[in-house]
Amino acid sequence: MAALPKAFYARPDVVAVSRELLGKRLCTKLNGGVTKAIITETEAYAGIDDRASHAYGGRRTARTEPMYADGGTAYVYLCYGIHHLFNVVTNVEGIPHAVLIRAAIPAEGEMLMLRRRQKKSVDKALLGGPGSLSKALGITTRLTGESLWSERIWIEDTGIVPDVSKIKAGPRIGIDYAGEDAARPYRFILTQ
Repeated sequence: MAALPKAFYARPDVVAVSRELLGKRLCTKLNGGVTKAIITETEAYAGIDDRASHAYGGRRTARTEPMYADGGTAYVYLCYGIHHLFNVVTNVEGIPHAVLIRAAIPAEGEMLMLRRRQKKSVDKALLGGPGSLSKALGITTRLTGESLWSERIWIEDTGIVPDVSKIKAGPRIGIDYAGEDAARPYRFILTQ
């Protein structure tokens, strides 16, 4: 399958893009191994006006610079010094919108995912959290700034269009510092 087109990411509504990433397939080809996972949970971050965003207030650092790139760029940062968290940059160059990919279910390369996570069997925890997901798919900060049309990381359209009744929206997690912005219903979960 082909990677999602640039137009998918370039739209101005980061919340819509976040919701529509549910059911898409996140793919990596790293060190010769291919892994693919169906995205089941996302969180939208609305740039300079969103206190939960790394780019709030127009903040620009070496770490956040990929957020200001064109939509369809990977933004991967280190959380607590140990977890590599993968985000999809959206909108157009200069507008730092991003979607955190929080969880997925395996679609291909389960054995490699298990080896990377040092697990013996596939369970909900394998890709159940943004740090676990990145580790299982081999995603690290080395991929920050990478195009989502590269040979190393891309997102495919599976043709799955989740029924609205299967999508749960709610507040984002772990961002109490963002005050009222923490309560925005920008987290989306694809239920079974």
